Amino acid sequence: MAARLVIAITTQDIGARITTRRRVPGGFRDAVGVLESWEHGVLRVRKKDGTLVEISEETLVAARVVPAAPPRPAAR
Repeated sequence: MAARLVIAITTQDIGARITTRRRVPGGFRDAVGVLESWEHGVLRVRKKDGTLVEISEETLVAARVVPAAPPRPAAR
């Protein structure tokens, strides 16, 4: 069964944690992080490592809000 690709985010989701899938040469690329802005057709997503990913709205094929990442267990 094939997955259905849906863009289920809007500018109202700025500040939320999202997952995205976008078209890139040769396939697709995913990004998970906090949607920092969505202006002039460009989404800016801050990943947990601090990098900022800029995604052109035209390349977006799927996106949705996801829950906060669970806390990692403390190192022993």
